[in-house]
Amino acid sequence: MFSLSSLRSSLAVGPVVLALALLPALTRAQTPPQDDEIARSILEKSDEIRFPKEGFQVDINIASSAPGREPELRKYRVLSKSNENTLVMILEPASERGQIMLMKGRDLWVFMPGISQPIRLGLAQRLTGEVANGDLARSNFSGDYTPSRLRIDKINGEDYQVLELLAVDRGVTYHRVLLWVNPSNFRPLKAEFYSLSNRLMKTCSYENFADVVGKRRPTRLVMEDALRPGEKSVLDYGQMKLRDLPDKVFSKDYLKKLQ
Repeated sequence: MFSLSSLRSSLAVGPVVLALALLPALTRAQTPPQDDEIARSILEKSDEIRFPKEGFQVDINIASSAPGREPELRKYRVLSKSNENTLVMILEPASERGQIMLMKGRDLWVFMPGISQPIRLGLAQRLTGEVANGDLARSNFSGDYTPSRLRIDKINGEDYQVLELLAVDRGVTYHRVLLWVNPSNFRPLKAEFYSLSNRLMKTCSYENFADVVGKRRPTRLVMEDALRPGEKSVLDYGQMKLRDLPDKVFSKDYLKKLQ
């Protein structure tokens, strides 16, 4: 039964509940602007460790394995310019040679020998094993995600800045990424990739750092399925070199010459 005492109680509790509900938004609003700038700076410098800012070419050998199955081996050649233009060419297996993916902005198509019209693809679609199209076609995180500093983790005696990356829109490869970066040299250690429902899909470790094109870069990525234990893809990067890539390279007419 409604009473005066219950009304007084509601009036007293109401402001407290409202304040608690607004606390996350108030906290975000009070985050210093320089904090976002620091997070973006760390991410951009980490991107420059993983891949050159200039136009480049690299060959990628991918070995995908799962319990009870023979490993699947594939080889790709990637030509990339400013993260907005990328060609991904299949070199092996020989039966698929001539297939080429073209990315312009976040639009991705595959061109196949004998087929006149390209086929539209999504960045999040599976390419092979644990590797999505966007893992090869997009060369950096900073163009697709809004970063924030989450925490500092100490791993093997070193401090790592954990960045939370949120997708700028639904067209990018992953909805959310956690990235561990050493703030002293901006080298990435590992990453976690999450779905739209915030479910951990896979993990990635950055390994075998070597001096390549003027920086100490990871030359091996190990991507493991978080939902199916034992399934993984190992990506080995080699023959990386800077290339002057004119815009005409990233056109349908030019692709015909490559097929």
